[in-house]
Amino acid sequence: MSVREKALMVKDAQILLGAAKGSAKNDALVGMKQALRKGAKTIFEANRADLDAATQDNLSAPLLKRLKFDETKLDQVIAGIDALIGLPDPAGKILEARKLDEGLNLYRVSCPIGVIGMIFESRPDALVQIASLALKSGNGLLLKGGSEALRTNRALASLIAEGSVASGAPKGWMALLESREEVGELLELDDLVDLLIPRGSNDFVRHIMKNSSIPVLGHADGICHLYLAEDADEVMSVSIAVDSKTQYMAVCNALETLLVDEAAASRLLPPLQKAFQAAGVELRGCDTTRSVIDVAAATEEDWRTEYLGPILSIRVVKDIHEAVAHINRYGSGHTDAIVTNDPAKASFFMARVDSADLFWNCSTRFSDGYRYGLGAEVGISTNKIHARGPVGLEGLMIYKWRMIGSGQIVDDYASGRRSFLHQDISADPSDALL
Repeated sequence: MSVREKALMVKDAQILLGAAKGSAKNDALVGMKQALRKGAKTIFEANRADLDAATQDNLSAPLLKRLKFDETKLDQVIAGIDALIGLPDPAGKILEARKLDEGLNLYRVSCPIGVIGMIFESRPDALVQIASLALKSGNGLLLKGGSEALRTNRALASLIAEGSVASGAPKGWMALLESREEVGELLELDDLVDLLIPRGSNDFVRHIMKNSSIPVLGHADGICHLYLAEDADEVMSVSIAVDSKTQYMAVCNALETLLVDEAAASRLLPPLQKAFQAAGVELRGCDTTRSVIDVAAATEEDWRTEYLGPILSIRVVKDIHEAVAHINRYGSGHTDAIVTNDPAKASFFMARVDSADLFWNCSTRFSDGYRYGLGAEVGISTNKIHARGPVGLEGLMIYKWRMIGSGQIVDDYASGRRSFLHQDISADPSDALL
């Protein structure tokens, strides 16, 4: 089956899925979850084969970590599915209701986007996350994972399709693509695919953005910052900085650059150095940083680098103004945080840093759909239209306008025989059309 034929199949099935009741979609999610549990042995065997091949091909340590799909990862994705099942149906929500005239009402109603193309590298757990979100939201799905995870992705996609369809989802609502050539074909299907979501390296995401006219949701980098203000508490600063960097280094919301107010540098840098040395993190600092602690010299390139590993750059800044300027110049608009006891400083920081996720006195690692209570996420978007930050169910929805009349014609209003009321109203839940 060609990519176009697969896309047509998914589009046809999506019409049925998009009209399904919330209870029916939840039943399909339960079937998906049960199939993954029953097929755990098959998944793990496939993943071990992928890991062995990737190790022989000298895949980098961060990518190997992303590739691994074990019992812990399975538990995590199933917890995400359970959370989705517990959420209300995002489709069919009345977002706006207006009486245009007597017997003429207008409604803005949430609905699925349509057919989504998901292209990702290394992380097979992303396949489960996007599949469960697509199913809950009523979207059709075309999936293409990295070649390094081919066996794992095949196992997961097969089990997901089998379990969901057996529990009521329309056959063909999702399809797996496997070759690089198929990606090229997918990027040209702007008549069938409504949204592309790439997850992977900076170069990979930029390639997708540049080579398709299909709208793209995602981010190219995860250069996250933590600014320690003049009054930052030492214990809190060290705890948040270490967690932001080391809790899981190979992800886009891990800390890459630490900014320290010059008034706090001599107080905070020594305990920070001690903690990061204990965690095995290499530190690279500006000249002022190096005058306080003994670390390697940071270059201009370090401020622009997403390490995804045990390296952290440190810069001492004059004040919060310089911290904000640094983040807006070198950051990727992903996640940036401040540690301070001063609400005014926190407010200043959050109002002026141009990022999707802004935190006060907490780890950058919290920028995650599951932790936000979104059930799961398809990715984190640094876009400024449609969806921003961790993208869960709401980010996979759009809306339709539904007008319900009783014989009205425009000529009556154009001629002045009738006039519009334009009154906001409450939706009538008994209306079957809504």
